This record gives sequence, structure tokens and C-alpha cells, in this order.
Amino acid sequence: MSVEVRTVTEAEFADWQRAVHTGFLNAAPVPPEVVEARLAQADLTRTQGAFDGDRCVATYRSFRQELTVPGGAAVAVDAVSGVTVTASHRGRGLLKQMITRDLAAARERGEVLADLVAAEHRIYGRFGFGRATRTASWTIDVPRTGLDPRRWAPHEEGARIDLVDGAEVRKLGPAFHDRWRVLQPGAIDLDERWWRVSTGAEPSDGDRRPEAFHAVYRSAAGVIEGQATYTVDGKWSDAKQPANSVTVGRLSATSAAVERALWRFLCSLDWVVEVRTGRRAPDDLMPYYLPDPRAARVQGVADFLWVRILDTARALEARTYGVPGALVLDVRDGAGLAGGRYRLDASPEGAVCVPTSQGADLTLGVDALGSLYLGDETPTRLALLGAVAEERAGALARAEALFHTPRRPWCPDMF
Repeated sequence: MSVEVRTVTEAEFADWQRAVHTGFLNAAPVPPEVVEARLAQADLTRTQGAFDGDRCVATYRSFRQELTVPGGAAVAVDAVSGVTVTASHRGRGLLKQMITRDLAAARERGEVLADLVAAEHRIYGRFGFGRATRTASWTIDVPRTGLDPRRWAPHEEGARIDLVDGAEVRKLGPAFHDRWRVLQPGAIDLDERWWRVSTGAEPSDGDRRPEAFHAVYRSAAGVIEGQATYTVDGKWSDAKQPANSVTVGRLSATSAAVERALWRFLCSLDWVVEVRTGRRAPDDLMPYYLPDPRAARVQGVADFLWVRILDTARALEARTYGVPGALVLDVRDGAGLAGGRYRLDASPEGAVCVPTSQGADLTLGVDALGSLYLGDETPTRLALLGAVAEERAGALARAEALFHTPRRPWCPDMF
């Protein structure tokens, strides 16, 4: 029997969700309440499945998302998630069918790019996605930091850090996040369900998350300028000594000073000997907020957000650039969505990008353009890897200056 790829109906959604679990090697049945919650959120016109008879064997969904680009603009993108192919049906081109349909539909809707968090590195480059952000994590050995927990205080006179419950986070968090995300290229918007799941009000895949503590930093004027969510494992040694570890689920702040105060607060908690930072930017300042930065040990660095340009001109016009300058880019796209030759006239205030017949300064694949787009990768590194070709002397140096960002992009959130 042939396998049919189609959009999923409401009646098929529970089987689609089961296939997601199967694809991610989760054999547990999906509780009805989880299916109901996810169905309420899903756009079935953008939810695809591959069906072998009446059984779903591959899954794919997308939804509208906002992504912050250099300069602070929030760009509407096609966010891809829930991509699986059951082991028994691999190698049949099912993902290619689903992703090709979705990217073409997103281009038609006017979305300038697509993004995703890749479970495996080798899959998405062949569909035009490029690595656009990286993530890093540290473990802080609290006794080695050199901090005196008894002398901890907010950086601003009259400011304070308060512990609040999940209900308060659901009330205050979204507005704070919307203020924060415009400051951070690579950040995404978070929907109402994300806040319910992250605060324990709604189960995720049938399992409630560990009970978390929520801390908010309030300025002297009472404005929330930072937020941290963390769990504590409650460990004690055989000698009845506290040996607790804090695991940070999320920490964001509107300034380095507030961020420093939140990290020092976490390192001042009684009975805590270790703080695990969770996903941070690879150039995070956290180690240097400590008197002894070596107390923070890097645990891992990996790619995170991947970007697929769908409309080259509009995407390049959406962001700002490090210096004034012009480049002609010959973009190669085998899918025919974003390819062509474009002249980019850019500046720190904005850009104009139009098709051109001028000779190219750089030739690159659409995947390489995705890697450059948010500023994480550099033209020179991509050229050394063979992903960018310099067609005119000096073009790489000019591109370095144009695409450079003061800080690396960062996306802390799964989707």
C-alpha cells in the first residue's frame, strides 16, 4: 500500500501525536488531556502526516512565529516543529514531501524565512537551512566562585528580587518577555500555552515538570527587569551536609547589571553547592560575573536554531548592519525559493536589497546565507569551509564588517 502525505484532520490528530512520540522514541501513550491541549493550539492546515493505510508514520507541523533579528525588528517566520519519520518508513522521501510543501506555502504566505531546532545536524542542510545560533551550558562550582553570599544585594538601591508563584509568572512574564526579546537577536515570541506548560499549569507530553522556583528582579520603580526560573534537587551527603544543585530553566534580563544580580542571587542560595546554567549564548558573560570565572565549567556547546531564507530581499532588508556598505550576493537555492543575484545596500539604520544583473561579490548557498543572517557565523569562516566563494577581492572583508553583530545571537527556547 502506498503512503499518502496529507494535512491531518481533527479525528486523526491523536494518532498523529502518537506518531510524534514514536518518532522521538517515546513509547508512552499520549494522555487524552495532552492531545486535547495540543489540538486546541494546532493549526491543522499546517499539520501534515504521512499515512500508511490509517496509521500515521511521519509527522510535521509549522506555525507562525516572531524572530528578533539584528536591529530589533520582529520578523514573521514559519516555525517548524514535530518532525518525525517512523523507523519502519525511513528512506522513502516522506520528510522531503512534507517540508517542500510547507516551505512553498510559507513563501506564498509572505513569510521571509523558516526556522527550527534540529534534533540531528545532518538532516536540514539539504533543505536550505543553515546553523544560525549556538547554545552553551556551564556548571558553577559555588564554593569556588569567591562570592560571599551574606553580602549579596541587587545592584540598584531600592531594587529587589522576589520569589513569585507560577500564577504570578503567567501574569507578569509575557509582557516582560516581549520587552526583553527585542533586545536579543535570535529570541522568539512565546505563546500562552508555553507559559502554562513552563509554570506547571499544564502537563507536557503527560509529565508535569518538576516544581520550579520563580524569581523576578524589580527595579526601585517596581518595574520587572529580570526573571529566572530554577529547580533544586534536594541532595544531602552521607555526612548530612547539604549538596544541592540548582538547574536554571531560564534566566533573562534587560541589562548586564540585572543579569549579574540574578546569577549572584542563585549562587547565594543556602545549601546550594552547584548551579547548572541551562542553555545560554556561547559568548555569555555569566562566568565573568564571578570573582573567579574558572568556577564556571563549560559543559557543552552545540548548534541550536537553524534558519532557512525564503525571501532573500525582504529578509536582508529586515535587519540592520554593522557599517555602511554594499554587496552583490549570488544566492544559490536548489528549491527555487530564494535564489538569485541581489544588491544589498546596507547601513546601521537599515538596508535596501533588490535583484541585480551586476557581477557578484560573493557566491553562496541559501544555507550559508541562513548561517550568516543573525550574525553567529562569519563570511570568512564559511569561505574557509567552502560554503562562500569570494568573487571580487575585498568582498569577504566588506561582508565581515556588514554582517558583524556586537553580541552573538541567542535563542534560549525550544519549540
